[in-house]
Amino acid sequence: MILVTGATGFVGRTLVRRLVKEGEHPRCLVRDEARAQQVLPAGVDLVAGNILHPETLAAACAGIDVVVDSSFMTAELKPRGEETYDNVNVSGTANLVDAVKRAGARRFIAVSGLGIKPDKPGTYMQGRYLAEETIKGSGLGWSIIQPSIQFGQGAAFFKGLADLIRKVPVVVPVAGSGKEPFQPIWVEDVATCLLQMIRDPKRDGQTYIVGGPEILTYNQILDLLMDTLNTYKLKVPGPRPFVWLGAALMQAILPRPPITTAALELFKFPNTTDIDSVEKQFGFQPTSLRAYLAEHGVD
Repeated sequence: MILVTGATGFVGRTLVRRLVKEGEHPRCLVRDEARAQQVLPAGVDLVAGNILHPETLAAACAGIDVVVDSSFMTAELKPRGEETYDNVNVSGTANLVDAVKRAGARRFIAVSGLGIKPDKPGTYMQGRYLAEETIKGSGLGWSIIQPSIQFGQGAAFFKGLADLIRKVPVVVPVAGSGKEPFQPIWVEDVATCLLQMIRDPKRDGQTYIVGGPEILTYNQILDLLMDTLNTYKLKVPGPRPFVWLGAALMQAILPRPPITTAALELFKFPNTTDIDSVEKQFGFQPTSLRAYLAEHGVD
């Protein structure tokens, strides 16, 4: 039995759909069963629970062989209530690891992000690092995939940029210099990698860093989106402190800000890896952002 956490999220729902298509009947840990029934395909076992509440996890973990944890709170999401980065990513991961071990499962696969490393206490990156360390020290057969920024239907990073381009009248503010490199990867390709990790226990004990087949600067990504939207607006880079202040203000007043202060941490390092990372580690050629936009458009 395969348990998927974060099953209604961006990666989770893609993986669940692919598992069902392959004849699996995964169990899905969800907070809202009514919403899950609308988002997820038939043929899944829905169990209500929340990784922030350990008492709700036993039923979801009973009888499972492997868990795929896609419940990390990603940087583009705004903290609200108990759903803070530290609560979800650090405490929630620890709760889930403990529940999986108590249930007698042996394998734990996690969806993380490229560039995870130690950072200052309390930062978004430090929380993700601590979560990965909890998984690695769990005694379970663990594996972790660290993708660069992901695109696909509903991808928050790209939807936020597209919304920003649509809404601003003339000028698109650029976070940082605009020269920061990214290696966007399609969520369907990440799911293909995860399926291989699920099927092959020999992949345990490894961290897989993956990116798409093309490295693009932030400016180039904006240009691609504007070309796809058939619009042109001037890109103006902003000094990092002013960009951070703008993100903080939008985060404070908007329910779904186009960028958060945590997301700005992604601009502190090259969000890239080997250009053939997927082909070398998983044996297939991933789809480029350019090709995806040409076929599917921004939305």
